[in-house]
Amino acid sequence: MEPGQYLTPFQHKLLLKSLETDLRPEYRRRIEIMLLADAGQSQTEICKALGCSPEMARYWMDMAQTGRAHLWKERPMGRPKTVNDEYLARLKELVNRSPREYDYPFQRWTAQWLSKHLAKELGIEVSACHINRLLKQMGLSTRSKPATEAAPSQSNLAIRDLTSSPVPELPGEMAGAKS
Repeated sequence: MEPGQYLTPFQHKLLLKSLETDLRPEYRRRIEIMLLADAGQSQTEICKALGCSPEMARYWMDMAQTGRAHLWKERPMGRPKTVNDEYLARLKELVNRSPREYDYPFQRWTAQWLSKHLAKELGIEVSACHINRLLKQMGLSTRSKPATEAAPSQSNLAIRDLTSSPVPELPGEMAGAKS
């Protein structure tokens, strides 16, 4: 195929070179759509030749026409990856360890940093809000626990089994008074 209507010679060569690599079929189809459009084929002809939807052909033809052919691998394909058991186990492990063990300068994890670290480590990108939801479901948090008091606080509350012992009168109540 020779460069044609939309692609620059560089883009054309880059797309052809990309076809020589081991690509997922969906990525290959994107490139083929742009090359066929550049060669002057219509949307109908491209759909028939490649077995793709008119919407897909139209989108990638537009990418070629507007000089954005180099973005063929930028648009994510399919449903985003979801967290799995490995991800949850690693999240739990990280939140119970110091970020300094992983050469971070801070002392406490944030959901944002957990998200970044896990995306780098496992390749699954999850929002900080979702990290917080996952932590809450596991009974964990990035917030530090409040310091417990040395001695239990003094309180007038008494917790008892109400069926087995009489309820004591509270100070200030009059015996037999009804409210």
